Amino acid sequence: MFFAPDTDEALTFDVALMNTVAGASPSGRDEIADPGQLAGFVDRFRFSGRVDGDAAELDAVRSVRTLLRSAWTLPPDEMVAFVNDVLATRDARPRLTRHDGTDWHLHATPEDAALADRIAVEAAMALVDVVRSGRTGRLRECAATDCDGRLVDLSKNGSRRFCSVRCSNRTNTAAHRARKATRAAGTEG
Repeated sequence: MFFAPDTDEALTFDVALMNTVAGASPSGRDEIADPGQLAGFVDRFRFSGRVDGDAAELDAVRSVRTLLRSAWTLPPDEMVAFVNDVLATRDARPRLTRHDGTDWHLHATPEDAALADRIAVEAAMALVDVVRSGRTGRLRECAATDCDGRLVDLSKNGSRRFCSVRCSNRTNTAAHRARKATRAAGTEG
C-alpha cells in the first residue's frame, strides 16, 4: 500500500466514476446516464453527503468525470496545477472527521456541498498524495486498444496495464490468436 486508506478509496472511486463512460464501461453505455443511476453509483461506494438526484447534479458530476479523465495522466507539474485549481475554485477546507463507522479521515468540503464539488475535491485531495509520493505513474490509461478506461495501479510491482480483467483477457486472447495464426501461416508456406 502506498497511500492512506482514504486515498486508496478515493482513487478507486475516481477510477470507477471515470470508467462509467461508454468507451470504458462493461455495458458499453454511459452508466450514469440518469439521476437514478448516479444515485445508485454513489450509494454503492458509500459516498457520504448530500445527493440531490436531479438533472443539474447529473450534468455537474458528468462534467467532473470528464475533467478527471483529462487530468488522470498529466505530468506531475501539470497535475499540481490541476489540483491547486480544483481546491481553490471549489473552496476546499480540509478537516479530519470520522463517521459511519470509519476512523479518522480527511474531508475538504461540507457534507451539504454539491455532489460534483465533493467528488472533485476528494479526487484532488487524493491526487495530492499521489503527487507528493512521486507515484503519478501509477495513474494510467487502459492498455487495451479498444478501451477508453482509466486505472490506478496499486499493485506492489507496478505492472498493472488494464482497467479490468475483461480488458486483460480480451487483449491476451487476441494476442494468442494472432500468434497462433502467424505460426499456422509459417507452416503452410
